[in-house]
Amino acid sequence: MMKENESSRQGELSREATLEAVLFAAGNPLPLSGIAAVMDCEESEVVELARSLQAKLTSEGSGLTVQKVAGGYQLVTRPEAYATVERLSQVTDRHLSAPTMETLSIIAFKQPITKPEIEQLRGVRVERALAKLLELGLICELGRKQVIGRPILYGTTAVFLRCFGLDSLDDLPQLPAEDPAVRLELEAEAAGQSGKADSAAEKDSPAEDSAKP
Repeated sequence: MMKENESSRQGELSREATLEAVLFAAGNPLPLSGIAAVMDCEESEVVELARSLQAKLTSEGSGLTVQKVAGGYQLVTRPEAYATVERLSQVTDRHLSAPTMETLSIIAFKQPITKPEIEQLRGVRVERALAKLLELGLICELGRKQVIGRPILYGTTAVFLRCFGLDSLDDLPQLPAEDPAVRLELEAEAAGQSGKADSAAEKDSPAEDSAKP
């Protein structure tokens, strides 16, 4: 009986190995709360286990590592293995076209944003790009803008964060500061259009009654 108990204990996985198995089986990022529930432990322990597992994989020269992404943890391939892993695209090519990527970039930085607003920025229609991004789960509908016509608002998803290795939208790179000269030019153009509109409105408005003697 003693030998059976010792064998049973020797066959048990370490907590780090258990976390590794959970992350591998999940595939997608798992939130802290989800991992804690599965492993029946506190979230603080999960954080420590993730750090320990990451250090262990690094010291062993593993091709995998633990990455914090989309508000959770995921088992991913190391950057050094990217060139080899990228060859998988020869089997399933999921690359986005340049126009679709441009549309995704606008949504990522300007969300929530409507289709007309995207088209105004791009200068072309974006139905196909939006359909592709929705199909891939990179964007989703966030509701409707409270203006005339109530157009749909679009934003990015957790899939977007995972695909681009981001923990949150705060990790997006900062856009370059707007050129003051360009901003002044746009403001002047807007003011000119506003002036034309005011003039047109004055012409269309009925003349005031002449003052009676």
